[in-house]
Amino acid sequence: MVVRPARLQANDTVGIVSLGSPLDPNIINERILYLESLGFNVLVGESVFRYTGFLSGSDEERANDFMRMIVNEQVKWILPVRGGVGVAGILRYLDWDLIRQNPKIVTGYSDISVLLNALYQFADLETLHSLMLIDFKLSTPAFNFNQLFRAISNTQVPYTIENPRRMLRYSIVPGVAEGEIVGGNLTSIIGTLATPYEIDTAGKLFFIEEVNEPVHRVYRQLLHLEEAGKFDDCAGVLIGRCTNCQTSYGVNYEQLLEEFFSSIGKPTLANIASGHGQYKTTIPIGAEAIMDSENDVIETINPVVI
Repeated sequence: MVVRPARLQANDTVGIVSLGSPLDPNIINERILYLESLGFNVLVGESVFRYTGFLSGSDEERANDFMRMIVNEQVKWILPVRGGVGVAGILRYLDWDLIRQNPKIVTGYSDISVLLNALYQFADLETLHSLMLIDFKLSTPAFNFNQLFRAISNTQVPYTIENPRRMLRYSIVPGVAEGEIVGGNLTSIIGTLATPYEIDTAGKLFFIEEVNEPVHRVYRQLLHLEEAGKFDDCAGVLIGRCTNCQTSYGVNYEQLLEEFFSSIGKPTLANIASGHGQYKTTIPIGAEAIMDSENDVIETINPVVI
C-alpha cells in the first residue's frame, strides 16, 4: 500500500539536502532566504555545502544526510538543493523500512527522479516530481509554486495535474488509462535499467521528460526503454517537455514522439509542463491516477497528502 506523507502547514520545517552535484554556496543561501520568506523554518544538512569534485560529499555522507532528515520529527519536507549527477549512489545506503515508518514530503526532478521512484518502489512512499531549492527565486513562475503547494497542502480533494493555460497538451494516442504514476527524467531512468533499482512500469502511467538532448539521442533512449519492455507493460504514457532538445536530421521532438508512440499504441498525452522547462507542474510519483488523453485530463484518485 502506498504511504502518503502528512500535509505541509505554515511554519513547518524544511530539511535541505544535497544528494548529487554541489551548488554555489551563495546561490544556496539566497534560495534559503527566499524559502524562509515564505514562512518556513529551514534545517540545512551537513553535506549541503560540501564539494568533492562533482559531488557534495561521498555517497554515504549524502545518504546519511537524507536519513537524518527522515528520522527528525520536526522535518516535514525534504528539499534537495539540485539534481546533477550521483543521486543513484546514495540508494544502497538508505533504510527503506525506516523511511516507510517516517513518511516525509520529498520533491525534486532531473537526477532526483531516481530517488523519487526508488522511494516509491522500496519504501511505498508517494513522492513528488516537482521543485528543488534552486527553483526558489523571484523569477520562478507563480504557476510552479501554485501547483506544488496545492498538491502538498490540500487533503480534501484529488490533485489535477495541469499546464499553464497557454501551454497546450495534446493526445498522440487517444484513450483512458489508470495506474500509479512512475518516471521522470529519461536519462536518469535509463541509468536504472539492469540495476536493483530498475524502474517498474507494469500497470503504471509512465511519465518521461528530457533536457539538452538532440532528437536522435532521444530516439535511442526511447528505443532502449522499448527493448527493455518498459512500454509493453505500462498502462499509459505521459510525456513532458524536451527542454533545449535540438532537431536532428530534419526531425524535431514532436515528430519523433508522434511516430514512436503511435506505434506503441498505449494512451499517450504529450507536452506536459514538467522537469527542466520554465513551467513545472507537480507530478506525484506513486499516486494512483486516471489519464484521459483525448480529453486532456490527468487526476489522482486520492489527495497527494493526508
